[in-house]
This record gives sequence, structure tokens and C-alpha cells, in this order.
Amino acid sequence: MTNSVPETLDVAIKADSSPKPKLGSKLLKLNPETQELRERIRAAAFEHVHQLDRSRPLAKKELEAHGHAILEKLGLPEGYLGFAMVMLGNGFWKEQFISIPFHKRIFLLPHCLKHVDACSAHYDELGLHCEDCGACAIGDFKIKAEKLGYKIMVAEGTPIVLKVIVSGYIDGILGVACLNVLEKAFEKVVQSGVPAYAIPLHSSNCKSTTVDNDWVLEVLETYQERGAVKTRTYVPLLRAANDMFGDDFPTLLPRVRSKPQTGAANYAADPVAGTEAIAYDWLAKGGKRFRPFITLAAYDAMQGAPSVRPGETTGDQASETVVPADSVRRVAMAMEAFHKASLVHDDIEDDDEYRYGHQTLHRRYGVSTAINVGDYLLGLGYRLVADAGGDLPCDAVAAILKRLSEAHVKLSEGQGAELLWRDNQQQEITLQPLEALKIYALKTAPAFEAALYAGLRLAGPTENYEEMVTNFSRNLGVAFQIINDLKDWSEDLQNKRVAGQDALAMRPTLLLALALETASPAQRLELLSLISADSRDERTVARMARIFESCRVFEKAGKLVEKYRQRAEAIADEVQPEALRELLYFLVDTVLADESTEPEFALAQNLVVLN
Repeated sequence: MTNSVPETLDVAIKADSSPKPKLGSKLLKLNPETQELRERIRAAAFEHVHQLDRSRPLAKKELEAHGHAILEKLGLPEGYLGFAMVMLGNGFWKEQFISIPFHKRIFLLPHCLKHVDACSAHYDELGLHCEDCGACAIGDFKIKAEKLGYKIMVAEGTPIVLKVIVSGYIDGILGVACLNVLEKAFEKVVQSGVPAYAIPLHSSNCKSTTVDNDWVLEVLETYQERGAVKTRTYVPLLRAANDMFGDDFPTLLPRVRSKPQTGAANYAADPVAGTEAIAYDWLAKGGKRFRPFITLAAYDAMQGAPSVRPGETTGDQASETVVPADSVRRVAMAMEAFHKASLVHDDIEDDDEYRYGHQTLHRRYGVSTAINVGDYLLGLGYRLVADAGGDLPCDAVAAILKRLSEAHVKLSEGQGAELLWRDNQQQEITLQPLEALKIYALKTAPAFEAALYAGLRLAGPTENYEEMVTNFSRNLGVAFQIINDLKDWSEDLQNKRVAGQDALAMRPTLLLALALETASPAQRLELLSLISADSRDERTVARMARIFESCRVFEKAGKLVEKYRQRAEAIADEVQPEALRELLYFLVDTVLADESTEPEFALAQNLVVLN
């Protein structure tokens, strides 16, 4: 297996150099100025969806194409594309959404609907706690929704929404937000097959804005118990992956030395139990469980996707998950153990302070203990796979173990290359974009490759998929890592991440490589002085951000993400059976969804701080 990268970076970046605005552009997020215009676009969108196949969720590109068709038919400029796409999504999901009981819906409201001067509400990690004072629309909506039985959250773009969905408490989302937030917050849940209905705010100025109240009430108060159209959904499998680390955790991975719910800090009486306690707590908490999901979903796809197909016999909104054998689930659980082990070691190597919004293990228990916990999780992962040999074909278990060992070697090579580059800069700093991409292919792709391969191999022979798994995972992994680079330049208050941490840690990122390649002599000199300085702070980040902007680094990186996305999709296009092909499309759309604040916004924040 090889980890090749493009022969020339210019080919990848310049492949699509036409100045077409992308969906994230403000040019495509114009708010229709009048209610009459909003009604026209909505009516056209609702009529348009009747010709669509609603047995599967629409991908963003499909929504874009249908949105363009609607605007062309109405003779409207493409600046309204974002609004038209939201209306298309509403028309697509409305019938299914209103068939969900009120108590299984969540109602998301934006804080900018509040009356700023009169608001006495307070915030916590779950958003705004409204006092029902009647000073703004939030209170009116909230009272009605509470009486109906909705779960309610006043916050924007919070990742906790998908966690609530996966937990099983909620089956549908009704959300009010500006177009920018709707694009980012709803993309993943809709792709997963979660019925969602969104009402755009009239403006995106984030202060005392308004919304079409009658549109909100029309859906808020409507419930129709009838045989709705059923759309394929990955929610049952997402929930199955989550449940392995919840109620099913003690059964799938029983503790041997420590007691559950005693806390990792209470191991003084039995030091031998301490490692297990810390490792199990770390494994059971935090994270999106996406790698075990990939394994379960790949296995399910090769069985004909019984968990994903619309539930036609039960009448349930989502399909009933066909739970695989415990041996299959333990192999999927091993993928999370390997991932969590790599995070422990990575946090130590980078001396990161937070992970999942809490202190990293080495900050909490010390470096030596954290290293040992990471090693323990590696051993635990291999044990989970090996133990499955009692119920699964031995050749399948052996093949999965071999693939996992190869993945660990490649991961260590990629991480080692990054550490050696960072720790041996005694002479002039050099970093080519192709070198950064090679590190990415080694660091990130193996985890996706191992999880996908394991699910396929559990279902049967994989001779026809060997090359596909490697190439697809490489393109997906590289694009994912570039997105992470871009995300590093935005702040994430929930996870306590500040912008520019990669720059402060002097990591060999693609963004840095692109800047070094295209910077002017003066800019390059300044950049080298910044990253080779004995200490770096927020001013370093702000100055680097200016250089990155000047060199169009963020723009170039975005084009590379799109290029690798297209390559991954092209590989998926040729895959059979259809259920597996659809899963690969879903992985591309989900893994490469843009959740971050735009880098320009983070730059503006840094400049404000400095001034």
C-alpha cells in the first residue's frame, strides 16, 4: 500500500481557478427583503420537491443544483441560493417532521432574537436560559413549545444538538437561525437523515433581528399522525455506536479490576485498578464515536443496509437498528480505543491543555500516567479484536489485526515526521506543501482506513475493495486534516480551543508550507522569525494570520479540500453495492462538513484583542 500525493501542488490548486462564488460566500446568502418574495421562493421550493426522490437525503450539491433551478425559473439572482436551499430542505422534510410527536422534537432558537436592552436571561454551556418575561419573541415561542412538550435550546450552532439526536431523546429538529448558521449547524444532521425544519432570520446582524413568526408557528404547532414518506437514515447506526459506550458498555467491556461509577480518582486503595479506571472513564466519555460508526455502517452496508433503510413495517420515524453480534460490536469498539489512545499520546506530544472541553489526561494525572493509559488502550483495542476470534472467522480476525498494525505503523511515521520536523529546526526552516500533505496522509488516513476495512472484512472477503479502501481513506483523511488546519484559526469556546494553536506549537501544517512557498522575501523573513522565536503568543498568531491572508493561504487550502473531496467522491462513484457507495458519499459529506468559524473572523478577533 502506498500513500502517494499529487505530483505537483499547482495542478491541485489551479484545477478550478474560475472565480465562482461558493455556498459559503456572503454573495449567496442574501435574505429576501420582503415577505412576498420569501413566500414566492418557498412556494416554488415546496412545489419542486414533489418531483424528488425522498427515499434518501439530499446532498449539498444536489440542493445547490435544485436551488439554482428554482431561482432560474423565478428569474431571481443566485444571491438567494442559500435561502432557496433552506426552503427546499423544508419542503423535503416537512411531511416527516410533522409526523414526529412533539415530545420527540427539539426547538432551537437564536440568542439574537432576544430584546438586547430588556433581556435578563443568563447563559450557561447549554445556551440562554429565558426568563419568560415577554419582552421578545423568544419568550412567546418558548411558552408555546413547552406546553406542547418540545425540548428547547436557545443557542446557535451548538454541537450538542447532534449528541441529543444520537442519544435517542430527539427525532427531529425545528430551528430558527441566520442563513450562515443554518448552513453549518444543519448540514450534518440532515445528511444523517434527521428530519429538520429551518426558518431563516431576516438578517444576520446578530442583534435584535426578526423572523416570520407565522412560519414558525405553522410547524411548531402541527402534528399529523399519518404514513409519511420515509427517508434513509444513519441515525440508528449512530445511536448504536453511541450506545456501545453508554448502557451497553459494561456488557461489551466489563471491568476486571476497578468498580464502575467510583471515579478514576478513587484508586488509592488499589493502585493496580487505577489504570483500568482512568482508561475506561476516558474511553466511555467524550468524542463523536465516528470511527466505530464507520465499522458498524460498513458491516451493515454489506448486509444490505437493514439498519439504514426506511422503517416500513414498524411505523417508526427511524429504522429499527439491526444490532450485530457482540463480537462485531467489540471490533467496532476497538476502533475507538485505538483513536482515544492516539489522542492521549498526541496531547502529550503537543502539550495540549484541553480535550473535549476538559483537561487532557497528562495535565490531570501527569505525563507518565497518561503515556501508560494510552499504551493500555492500545492493548485493550487489540484484545477486543483478538477475543472476537471465538465468534468470527479466524482469517477475518487475523486480516483485521494485520490492517490495524499497519495503520499504527503509518500513524507513528506521520506523527514522528511532524515531531522530528518541529524538534530539529536548528538551521533554516523549510517545509514544502507536498511534505505536509505526505504527513497528513500518514497521520489521518490510517484511522479511517482501519475502521472502514474492519467493517467490510467482518462481512466477508475484501479482495475487491483493498485498493478502494486505501485510496478513498487517503483522500478523505488528507481533506479532513486540511479542514482541521483551517479550524485551528477559529475559536471554539465550548472545547476551550483558541485560534492559532498549531502556530504556537510550531506544527508543520499545510497552511505554513503554503505561506513559506508564496510569501515575499520580507514576509518569509518575518514568518521565519515568528516561528523560530523562543516564545510565541497571541501577537504571533495575529501577525501570522496577516501573512496567511496576504498569501491567500486559506483560499488555497480550501481549494485543496475541494480537490481531495472530488477524488474521494470519484472513487465512491465506482463502488458496488449501492448501500456501500451511499455510505462512502455520506462519509465524505459528514467528515468534510465545515463546522468552523471562517478564518477571516478569527483573524478579526485577534486584531481586536491586540488593539
